[in-house]
Amino acid sequence: MKPNKGKLLIAEPTILNDSSFNRTIVLLTEHTENNSVGFILNRPLDFTVNDIFPDIDCHFKIYQGGPVEQDNLYFVHKIPQLLPNSIEVANGIFWGGSFKSLRDLLKNKILNTSDIRFFLGYSGWDRQQLEEEMNEKSWFVGENDFENIFSTDDKSLWKNKLLQKGGAYKLWANAPSNFNLN
Repeated sequence: MKPNKGKLLIAEPTILNDSSFNRTIVLLTEHTENNSVGFILNRPLDFTVNDIFPDIDCHFKIYQGGPVEQDNLYFVHKIPQLLPNSIEVANGIFWGGSFKSLRDLLKNKILNTSDIRFFLGYSGWDRQQLEEEMNEKSWFVGENDFENIFSTDDKSLWKNKLLQKGGAYKLWANAPSNFNLN
């Protein structure tokens, strides 16, 4: 399967030594011949929206989106009707939109965690870089077949995608994250 926006990049078990992407699932929000952009879905940080915006009483988790521009906040959601200027990714998932509208929605407690996910930073690849990493067996592509990607369990997301792929991946899915504990 080829990468495309809306697809998932699943980290191969062979990149265990890569601290940025070990056991990650990345939602591709853009994929062109010149670049690819996505957000890590299963790497929650110890921050909430309230930590970044003290004037907003919102305790939604913030995730590490990737190693690029980690001082910028990004968001992916399924509420384009509430966030003007959103960019459709695929299958009812949208990226960005009016930050002023977002602040109002958060202040008025109109959103749920199943509507939106926040990220510090993003994952990005230059022209041909993602293809090279896939050829090196750092990633495989999967469908975003989750009913609601925003309410999936962070801890089992990678494991479930490996189990779904089957074969030798089933062994890796159950391997401990720290082999020294084995």
